[in-house]
Amino acid sequence: MRAAVVREFHEDLSIETVPDPQCPEDGVVLKVDACGVCRSDHHGWVGQHPKVKNGSIMGHEYCGTVVEAGRSSKHNVGDALIAPFILACGNCPECHTGTSNACKNAAVPGFGLPGAYAEYVAVPFDHNLVRRPESISTGLAAGLGCRVTTAWHALTDRAAVQAGEWVAVHGTGGIGMAAMLLAKMLGAQVVVVDIVPEKLENALALGADAAVNAAEEDVVAAIRDLTGGGADVSVEALGISLTTNASIECLDVLGRHVQVGLPAGDHAQMTINMNAVYTKQLALYGTRGMPAWKYPSLLSMIERGAVDLSPMVARAVGLSDATAELRAMDGPMGPGTAVITDFRA
Repeated sequence: MRAAVVREFHEDLSIETVPDPQCPEDGVVLKVDACGVCRSDHHGWVGQHPKVKNGSIMGHEYCGTVVEAGRSSKHNVGDALIAPFILACGNCPECHTGTSNACKNAAVPGFGLPGAYAEYVAVPFDHNLVRRPESISTGLAAGLGCRVTTAWHALTDRAAVQAGEWVAVHGTGGIGMAAMLLAKMLGAQVVVVDIVPEKLENALALGADAAVNAAEEDVVAAIRDLTGGGADVSVEALGISLTTNASIECLDVLGRHVQVGLPAGDHAQMTINMNAVYTKQLALYGTRGMPAWKYPSLLSMIERGAVDLSPMVARAVGLSDATAELRAMDGPMGPGTAVITDFRA
């Protein structure tokens, strides 16, 4: 099969012909229909993720069609499926208590297993996979495996956002845009923060109540002024110390900070304003992915038109374009995300 392979960090991915994946007994092989190019992939591409090495095939946001099913698989050849990026084992205490996104035995294609920057991908633990409704495009379905599900779980499970609350979203990339759209669907008021005017304008056009340009304004002061004292919930969607502290400091008393952005590299350990946490009695939450059992309610919400997530997908690209998309993440980017849909280009 054709795949984009990491050979040197921060260098062009190598487009190679590699062996087709072997089918797991408890899983399937998917013909990849679409795979998102995510900022987490960028962390791996530049050498900031320990599980991405020479020879790795990245790609953890994907959907596909079953071409082979293992002996204990619950799926059949021809099934169109959506895959969460965290493939939980189903047998550990975390899985049994409904927190499968914290499974200690989880498998993650793209980070440890060969991923979906390829024509085919092997998927173990296929009880995590769900049918893709025909009304949901492959490009959007790919993003449901990471950005959308992570944002949804962050808002509904970790932060428990309520209608009428103010939610601040720091960073309007894929996961930040998903958080904004979903928070609005929940009835929240949303202020978005970024340094790219085009992205702020796009967010406002899609329903954000207010926008703050971090390159021109004091983010904390602006949010406190807009919200009348501070946000109730603040979502950090970049994973860097500057925005993490802005997220914490912009909160009102008893506010909730949710760390959605992946802190990697130099930001894996950071200094944060613990005095603000103490004096305002804030709650700090970490979040990663979403338990697979939450998929039906999320898919139902999208299918019935409660939220339109299609603006998240800005462009469809070929496999050989993945490097250019990753390289663009070295600096500020425009609105929307890229999805690989042509694996022969």
